[in-house]
Amino acid sequence: MTPLRFACLAAAAILAAAIVWAGATASFSASFAKIANDPWGVVTLIDLYSAFLVSSIVIWRFEPSRLLALLLIVLTMGLGSLVPLLWLAFRAGQQLMPRAR
Repeated sequence: MTPLRFACLAAAAILAAAIVWAGATASFSASFAKIANDPWGVVTLIDLYSAFLVSSIVIWRFEPSRLLALLLIVLTMGLGSLVPLLWLAFRAGQQLMPRAR
């Protein structure tokens, strides 16, 4: 297993565990409302969704299947960084080359 693949899988596992823990501990909507009402919470959300956007662009550019790329992008907007981390882990052993136009 390559170091990149290991790092992505480890990060995805930690993030998945944190999602399960948070889901069992607190209400998503109540927690989100607190974040959205705080100026630094808004900055954090902008930062987060900027990273989702960049990840989505990378997936769109390098994923050979347009249908899978679209599905991954939609899932990224809902599930967050877990999706790009898993995509990178599975693509890490393959050569990422842009599609010919």
